[in-house]
Amino acid sequence: MKSVVFLRWPEHLAIEAADPHLRAMKTLQAPSRTAAVLAQLLERLDASRTSVDAHQYRTVVARLSDMLADPDVDWQPLLDESPVAAAIYENLHYAEAGLCRSPLEAATRAEVAARALIDTVRRKPAPDAAPAA
Repeated sequence: MKSVVFLRWPEHLAIEAADPHLRAMKTLQAPSRTAAVLAQLLERLDASRTSVDAHQYRTVVARLSDMLADPDVDWQPLLDESPVAAAIYENLHYAEAGLCRSPLEAATRAEVAARALIDTVRRKPAPDAAPAA
């Protein structure tokens, strides 16, 4: 038969509720409902087949950008759900983290495709240019 040994908790390891370190500890907040609604609105504006008012678009982006700049919020759930919010967040933090949210393969393919398109467009003569003799 095994014997059970109960260890006494050392008093110096006990954590008091009044411990100043615990009071100074930050816990991240969840994204607000407003941020989620702004992200959804921006997704709809991006996907719209009709023209969108530029002022309205800039206003929504600016408001969402202001919210995403708050370091006290855990933005991960919203960023996982909204590619547009993730792109804005990545641009806001580009100086510190680069394109940390973009998958490297997709970013590389996009860059190669953009370079190929730019090269193709540069080789085409301008519509008003005289034909080469």
